[in-house]
Parts: sequence; C-alpha cells; structure tokens
Amino acid sequence: MMTQREVTDSHNTTWTCVQAYAGVETAATAEAVERSTSEDSGVTVVCTPSGGAQTVRLELAPDWQENLSDDELAQAIAAAQ
Repeated sequence: MMTQREVTDSHNTTWTCVQAYAGVETAATAEAVERSTSEDSGVTVVCTPSGGAQTVRLELAPDWQENLSDDELAQAIAAAQ
C-alpha cells in the first residue's frame, strides 16, 4: 500500500508527498527503486500541490515518513521550488 503524507506550507498550499514507486511490488519496481536511490541512501519523494504550484521532487532520508517533521518537509519543498 502506498503511504502518503500531507503538509501545508506558509502559503497555505497543501502538498501531498509520496515516495516514488512506493506500494508497487514487482521486479521492475525493485530495480527502479534501486536506481532512484541516491548515492547517500536517500529516496526520491514526489510532492504534489493542491493549488497552482508545480510538483517537486525531493531526495530525502529513507525514514522521512517517520522522522522528518512537517516543518522540515515544508522547508524541503520550499527549497526545491
């Protein structure tokens, strides 16, 4: 199952973030996840806005769902815009 997380930034835009390829269990997906994992063991996270802003791709620690605060996630999104 794909786990997503929502965060609202200082501009009152709600972002829905999911780890790329999460929730898809195939050999091709496993290879894609391996290729999308960065050199420093980060994972690709895609965040989609509720309004007119553009989707952003982030490289975050593999434990971003559990250990990244909402403020830290919002800051990472702002930095990637």
